[in-house]
Amino acid sequence: MKLKTKLTLFNAISKLVIVTIFVMLLPALIKNINQNYTDSKLRKQKDKLLQIIKIQGIKNYSDASYYTPLKEDYISIGVDSSTEALDTIKNEKRLIQGDTIEYRILSHNFNAESKKYLMEIAISVDAITETTRPLQNIAFQVLLGMILLTIMADQFYSTYVLRPLGLIIKTKLIGHKFPNFGSYDKVKTSTSDFEYLDISIYKMIETIESTFQKEREFISNASHELMTPISILQSKIENMFEQEDIADELKTRLLEMQKILNRLKSITKTLLLISQIENEQFLKEDYIPLAELLHEVYDEISIRLQDKNINLEIAIPAEWQLVKVNKFLLFNLFFNLINNAIKYNKEDGEINVVGLYQNDIFSVSINDTGIGIGAAELPFIFNRFKKFRQSLTQDSFGLGLPIVKSIADFHDIKIEVTSEKNVGSSFKLVFPAGLIKIG
Repeated sequence: MKLKTKLTLFNAISKLVIVTIFVMLLPALIKNINQNYTDSKLRKQKDKLLQIIKIQGIKNYSDASYYTPLKEDYISIGVDSSTEALDTIKNEKRLIQGDTIEYRILSHNFNAESKKYLMEIAISVDAITETTRPLQNIAFQVLLGMILLTIMADQFYSTYVLRPLGLIIKTKLIGHKFPNFGSYDKVKTSTSDFEYLDISIYKMIETIESTFQKEREFISNASHELMTPISILQSKIENMFEQEDIADELKTRLLEMQKILNRLKSITKTLLLISQIENEQFLKEDYIPLAELLHEVYDEISIRLQDKNINLEIAIPAEWQLVKVNKFLLFNLFFNLINNAIKYNKEDGEINVVGLYQNDIFSVSINDTGIGIGAAELPFIFNRFKKFRQSLTQDSFGLGLPIVKSIADFHDIKIEVTSEKNVGSSFKLVFPAGLIKIG
């Protein structure tokens, strides 16, 4: 899940929790607001009525009760016989014209014209609660609207703030072919953390690129330098074989030395080839039918097929044309894959090279009936000098598949490998658009 999605989801969930808590508390909050508003209204009415009595006198208001036809509120003033001062607001029930109604009543006693009077100003509880539901609905709608607005604002702001991070990932990591990263382009951002991340990734990439370049140069230089002494040693050993007085025991040792030198020469040539491929020292200017290239591989490798009585079937359409490739490298790619399919196959086995065109994508699969590759070993088959159990008995240096991977990467070909122990393996080459054309 993307960071932006996580942040938006967190904001939405946190706001949902807030809404839930608010909805649970809303009835109590509205009730409290209504009660406070009612109490304030009652006190204001009390102050106004006292002011009127002060101006007009108590005569017109003593021993009288006034209430609306619907009995939602009333005012009463009468003589008070109590001695204590009273100024309270509370809920009480009153009997008015045969109906018992609960009111919120302000009770206040006062002195006027040498007498003590009790004033009651009341509003029915039903009238107060009638406004509770509409207020709850309004409050909920306002809150919901604010939540939606804040979620949209959070989404917009998260997109804006995290945009530099997306650019860093896209341009600095995904957008470059490892380990060739090109020049550094600073990502514009006002967030200091992203600036630091951008610079840190660039420095890390620069270090990796420099290390890989040094490794490539070392492999290339070492391979070149090793070829000369190896050739000299081979020549000297061959000259020693021409001597007539050489002992049989010495010949045996010289043959062992020559075999070791041949292995060393083969490894050196392979490393040099990988280095040249990775340094892009090959041109991609060849046009050749794929079926013709595979038949050239077959002609080269047919003797090895006969040695193990393996049947090789090639099912590639004749009109498939490789465009702007390096023939020498692709020959090596198919040669190594088919050679491995022979090397690790069973006697009287099968190898099928099948081309498939589906959804505008060209692919070629090399399938064998060999000993297969274990699931634990599959992720490492393209590592250099990595020899697995099945290759320990073979004349293998662990460089065949790394060459295949280097050539495939050079041509932007994707390799998909599936295998099952004692059943066989399948190497599927998925070609990029434009590398194969029909015609």
